[in-house]
Amino acid sequence: MPLKQILIITVTVTGLVLAWSAVMAWLGQTVAIASLAPVLGLTVVQIVRAVRAHAPASGHRVAAVPEEEDDANR
Repeated sequence: MPLKQILIITVTVTGLVLAWSAVMAWLGQTVAIASLAPVLGLTVVQIVRAVRAHAPASGHRVAAVPEEEDDANR
């Protein structure tokens, strides 16, 4: 899935959850808001992890360096 599409979905879902929370607050449903707060946090964390998993690597790789023995052991 392209990064642009992921960002659009992320913004849409987050906006819907925040709008629902605002409606519940306007209606005085503090219990509903308290129950939605952890869900919103978890949703954001999962989206960030999904985006990072699909992000291309930088391409910069570092070669492994063999460990050297101490001079005292020689």
